[in-house]
Amino acid sequence: MAASTVLLVAFLALVTSHAIASNPSPLQDFCVADKDSPVKVNGFVCKDPMAVNADDFFKAAKLDQPRDTTKSKVGSNVTLINVMQLPGLNTLGISLARIDYAPLGQNPPHTHPRATEILTVLEGTLYVGFVTSNQADRSNKLFAKVLNKGDVFVFPQGLIHFQFNPVHDKPTVALAALSSQNPGAITIANAVFGSKPPISDDVLAKAFQVQKGTIDWLQAQFWENNHY
Repeated sequence: MAASTVLLVAFLALVTSHAIASNPSPLQDFCVADKDSPVKVNGFVCKDPMAVNADDFFKAAKLDQPRDTTKSKVGSNVTLINVMQLPGLNTLGISLARIDYAPLGQNPPHTHPRATEILTVLEGTLYVGFVTSNQADRSNKLFAKVLNKGDVFVFPQGLIHFQFNPVHDKPTVALAALSSQNPGAITIANAVFGSKPPISDDVLAKAFQVQKGTIDWLQAQFWENNHY
């Protein structure tokens, strides 16, 4: 009995150590992404530190300038600064986005599979919220607030969330920080109805409890990405 207990404790310690080590702190000052390297890893390999310069940590992003929301069917424009635009972010676990909303525009329900998001309103008003995962009582609870200039709201990692400008005659601007160098985004409607190849309409009709013709109509729409 004692031997089996020791083995169990050792196994749990090993599993725990691997879980903690899955996202370690940086082991050097920086690891600028070498996007031209043929080596494939989870993220990017490090550029030779001797070849690194200040421009690897800099981008003239012009985030102070308004973005065009007129071409977006949902009335928003997301300008993301992640490791693809700023190589110095590699391994640092952070990225940034400016979001412009037209009057009555929205950043539709979506998730970030690899990041928590904290958002602050720079100008205007937003109705924002997120929905919990499936609960024990089979519900999905909505947490929502109306934000004004200077207000802050947090969207937990992986949960479906949204932002909507409820004002009909004024745009809104927000800035979001995300806890990943590459947070990813899954826009729910796009993924469900705009996947390629399409999900079977039999599957979606059953899931949404509607007629297949409704699904076919939805899948025939143009599902655009509001990330530019």
